[in-house]
Amino acid sequence: MSSTETATTSTTTTVVGTRVPRLEDARLVTGAGTFVDDVTRPGMAHACFVRSPLARARIGEIDVSAALEMDGVLAVYTAADLNPGAHEISYDLDMAGMPPVPRPPLAEEEVRFVGDPVALVIAVDRYVAEDAVEQIVIDYDPLDPVVDYTTADESPNLVHAGFAGNSAGEMGGRPASDLDPIFDSAAHVVRQKIFQQAYLPVPMETRGIVAEWSAPGAEMTIWVSTQSPHEVRAFCARLLGIDEHQVRVIARDTGGGFGLKQLPLREETCALLAARKLGSAVKWIEDRQENLMASGMSRHEHAAVGMAFDAEGTILAASIAHVQNVGAYPTPSPVVGGIPVGMLFPGPYRITEASFHAKFLYSNTVGRVAYRGPWQFESVSREVLLDHAARQIGIDPIELRRRNMLRRDEFPRVNPNGMPHDHVSPLETLEQAIEMLDYDAFREDQRVARTQGRYLGVGTCTYLEPTTGASPFLATEGATIRIEPSGKVNVYVAGGSAGNSLETTVVQLAADALGVTLADVRSIQGDTAVTPFGGGTGGSRSGSMTAGAIEQTASVLREKIRAIAAHRLNTTPEEIEFSASRATVRGKPESVLTLREIADIAYFQADSLPPGMQPGLESSGRYKTPQIAIWANATHVCTCEVDIDTGAVKLLRYIVSEDCGPMINPSVVEGQIYGGTVQGIGGALYEHLAYDESGNPVATTFLDYLLPTAAEVPTIEVGHVETPSPGPGSFKGVGEGGAIGSTPAILNAVADALSPFGVEISELPLSPSRIVTMIEQARAAEEGTR
Repeated sequence: MSSTETATTSTTTTVVGTRVPRLEDARLVTGAGTFVDDVTRPGMAHACFVRSPLARARIGEIDVSAALEMDGVLAVYTAADLNPGAHEISYDLDMAGMPPVPRPPLAEEEVRFVGDPVALVIAVDRYVAEDAVEQIVIDYDPLDPVVDYTTADESPNLVHAGFAGNSAGEMGGRPASDLDPIFDSAAHVVRQKIFQQAYLPVPMETRGIVAEWSAPGAEMTIWVSTQSPHEVRAFCARLLGIDEHQVRVIARDTGGGFGLKQLPLREETCALLAARKLGSAVKWIEDRQENLMASGMSRHEHAAVGMAFDAEGTILAASIAHVQNVGAYPTPSPVVGGIPVGMLFPGPYRITEASFHAKFLYSNTVGRVAYRGPWQFESVSREVLLDHAARQIGIDPIELRRRNMLRRDEFPRVNPNGMPHDHVSPLETLEQAIEMLDYDAFREDQRVARTQGRYLGVGTCTYLEPTTGASPFLATEGATIRIEPSGKVNVYVAGGSAGNSLETTVVQLAADALGVTLADVRSIQGDTAVTPFGGGTGGSRSGSMTAGAIEQTASVLREKIRAIAAHRLNTTPEEIEFSASRATVRGKPESVLTLREIADIAYFQADSLPPGMQPGLESSGRYKTPQIAIWANATHVCTCEVDIDTGAVKLLRYIVSEDCGPMINPSVVEGQIYGGTVQGIGGALYEHLAYDESGNPVATTFLDYLLPTAAEVPTIEVGHVETPSPGPGSFKGVGEGGAIGSTPAILNAVADALSPFGVEISELPLSPSRIVTMIEQARAAEEGTR
């Protein structure tokens, strides 16, 4: 019998920390899952959007007559029809004090990016709706678009009237000028400007919603692909001006979210308004071209970064001036996800003097959305700069990091930008990852390969990742546990599972917290009618926050179970041992009650309960995290070979040393690392949401928008370092780290491979053509100096 089988069939109740097979896989791999497009409602209509073909233009006359004459077309809505029905458009993650962000459901007066929804067709099926879209004629008066965000603050054109300089916000810490004396006197000063391209979350399941309005009760029922069902409910209530108890949100299976599905966007807003206006169910399913063109971008930003070093390579000061493209309609406020770039920039290093400044600019491109580690650019810019510094100073990049990286025993500490860190082990993960690679042996292989005309490289990234954040909306999580009369256990949590195995995690946590067998537990998630409020999946919070909520709830039930068993077995609760769904008297294994027997007493033998005890076995609890964040950390190490003639990059080995505290399920943890790492590989080498000079997206199919496949991804080796957190179960989050560390590790590996040519990386992605161009430019520069 395998260790995995033991975990699921053993009588022990300790299943946290074991590789329990994912409970959701049985239905998902057999095609029995329920996604939004599987939902059908009586009389359901289908929605399709008319989208702008221009990046910026005034909207003139809209002729919908031909579409309305088509058989099967039920309605056509423009902004004049739909937008007045919006009572309030706001998000709980738009924190107080953030600059306002315009978000009309349908475009008003102007279109602001290619793909901007201008009109909405409702028809009896999707085919009719798409045909009707082609019949709608819109007069546009083209305007000069703001396409290049790097000059948006100087453009005479405004994406949104009233936002001078196309500014969506600006914030900073200590001024860079404060550090001038340190930089002026330093033995080594390294500066670099780094651009990261726009790319996309690209979930397997695109966005989708079914909104059903019931006029008699003024109630809305919503089936939606979301990471946060309770946020959708609150958003809908505000949008329609109704109470939250008039809205029910149901999220079944969700095929990936990655931040894109944390909040309802403008298309979901339109579907909700249209359902109420039409008085029936409306379904909208985003197609892949819409997803690539109009769902939401991420990562489009650049920074001027600098570090000052003493003669031994000790970092004296660090600065970052960060500029981010937020597109036309960012969701939520771009400041929420952008400010951490500057605050986290010092990273895991012993830096005492630092400055940061952040600027967020509107452009006539698709709006920015959250994406797995929205602050990831702090690691990209810092780690690429460190490798550049190592080459300039003449120190091995690992040695440079060792001289400056913090050890576990140096925490807690507050970084110079005011961010507190604790319970992390950056140097320990670096050393483990380097040992797994056998760094010295690789350097020897690299030396030999270069004599043969082959160019190998190694790159690393070490980062600190905030998980389980305590922003107001995300600071608490609830759980309800109901032990049925049969002794079976139902655990109700908010959910938002989007491929992150939250279903399995909840069952493992509850089985251990209660002392019951895994087979006795089931989880109910994603239905706001029956689950307690929760922030959903985001910010690597689900595991640790749910663990806290379950522990708070299960402890009450365990006491009640022991009290009932003690009363029936004529002993005290202190003498009752409860595990594997069985209560026994200490030292008397023959004195036993099963959980089913205890539940029968609780529900049907109320007169036999201890005096004063209420019947039943159910409880609700809520956990609040006291920390601003629970910190995880990791080191990524990548080796590669670069073909200098074609620019092709082949990844050879990929290693992650992860410290996410004790693992609830190692298979789930490693699955999260794998998925995030592959997304970072895409960002480093392949993915690019490119626009031409007129603001037209040029990658709206998978023929043009390149994703890594199994053929490009090496085996990902994972090592673990365990530093307990101060949170429940000592757990930490692990969802976003893979996508943070992988991109800079790959960039550094390529730069290391090309170091004989003097190549330094300044722009992503590292496509073959860009790599060849960099080599040619470096060779030409060398020729010019002779």
